[in-house]
Amino acid sequence: MPDDRGTAAAAVEFRELPLFERAHRWRAYWTDMVRPYVGANVLEVGAGIGSATAELATGAVRRWICLEPDAENFRRLDSKVKSGRLPSQCTCIHGDLRSIDANERFDTILYIDVLEHISDDAAELALAAERLDPDGMLIVLSPAHQMLYTEFDRAIGHFRRYSRSSLLAAAPRTLAPVRTFYLDSVGMAASLGNRLLMHAAEPPEWSIRLWDGLFVPASRAVDKVLLHAVGKTVVGVWRRSA
Repeated sequence: MPDDRGTAAAAVEFRELPLFERAHRWRAYWTDMVRPYVGANVLEVGAGIGSATAELATGAVRRWICLEPDAENFRRLDSKVKSGRLPSQCTCIHGDLRSIDANERFDTILYIDVLEHISDDAAELALAAERLDPDGMLIVLSPAHQMLYTEFDRAIGHFRRYSRSSLLAAAPRTLAPVRTFYLDSVGMAASLGNRLLMHAAEPPEWSIRLWDGLFVPASRAVDKVLLHAVGKTVVGVWRRSA
């Protein structure tokens, strides 16, 4: 792991990316929830190997920049773009927010399972806010609840897990909260009960298949009943003040 983890420039070894790439039901669920806030000119910070990109860079999106600090992830991501496995409107940049031209602005900036890897999350979000158009949207999806922090979190470089309040506290005042909510209430209940999915430094593949195949579909129904007040993933959406 690198020494300087102050921003997304830290080359995090995203070992969880291949592990969770086949969690199709989970990815479909959370992308359905954030898609209404995604605009046409998008910056995805820490795009990893493009799993989220493939789901969201569609429809009315005319420009999608995949920003990735890790060299191996960037190589795989760039290969997907060049081979046509990601939409043609996607461009890859190896680096962090400071690698983007200072005059660039976006109507959407995404942090999908990234902010928890950054030591100074408040500084990172302040920098992101500066890169938004007026009324532009910032979207963060991260693991929820510090009480669920496990060896898996530690092994893949998570500094923290978030609550609604701690996620809101990390954002600058130039961003107005639009919505914060939780996902995967059933998965959270299972984690509280026996830490089935996240107890080991690297959960077995069968546990991911069980979670994605059984718990996630159940959470889609239960989360609605609970009004997204409970879950082991938290989502925050903000709008930059005009």
